[in-house]
Amino acid sequence: MSLSHQLWQASTDLAQACLDHPFVRGIGDGSLSRSRFAGYIGQDAFYLQAFARAYVIAAAKAPDWAGFRELHELAGGALQELELHHGLATAWNLDLTAVTPGAATRRYTDFLLATAWSAETGVTVAAMTPCMRLYAWLGQQLAGRQQEPHAYSDWVVTYGSADFEQLAVRLERLLDRYAPDIPNVADAYRYAMQCEHDFFEAAYQVG
Repeated sequence: MSLSHQLWQASTDLAQACLDHPFVRGIGDGSLSRSRFAGYIGQDAFYLQAFARAYVIAAAKAPDWAGFRELHELAGGALQELELHHGLATAWNLDLTAVTPGAATRRYTDFLLATAWSAETGVTVAAMTPCMRLYAWLGQQLAGRQQEPHAYSDWVVTYGSADFEQLAVRLERLLDRYAPDIPNVADAYRYAMQCEHDFFEAAYQVG
């Protein structure tokens, strides 16, 4: 079993808790309030900026050119995702430049960037992979349950798509290539998964 699969299996309790969370359930069935989703988009846009930076820092530390190039390509994917958020913000009349990051958002982004600056590429990738794998899994799970289109169908389609799954797989392969099987790597992965759950909880509570 690959390391990426081992780490995912060790955190399926948190993944299931995310899927069962009322915020995620509300996206899945379209019942989530507009205010909660709007607040989430603002926080997630702030998060994605840090996520893209972490990719670039990890790339700079990559031990080979192939990893450098692939991490930069994945950073481009994060920037495309950020553009989707800006498109949503325009459609919903949201000013993303006025967003103040909440405590859960700051805790997550501070963790990502501190890891990227202080650790080797493999540890940083381990801290970043949960976001991609979790969202791909959530999108696929919600897509399988969706019975008719609703306000958040595009979110479900985006994260449940084969294209997004491939991005998650690419990052997992980098984890398997660069991350050693040590407690520090497992801790980074698990902490990021907890941050994901806390991010959804904060979005639900603020709304």
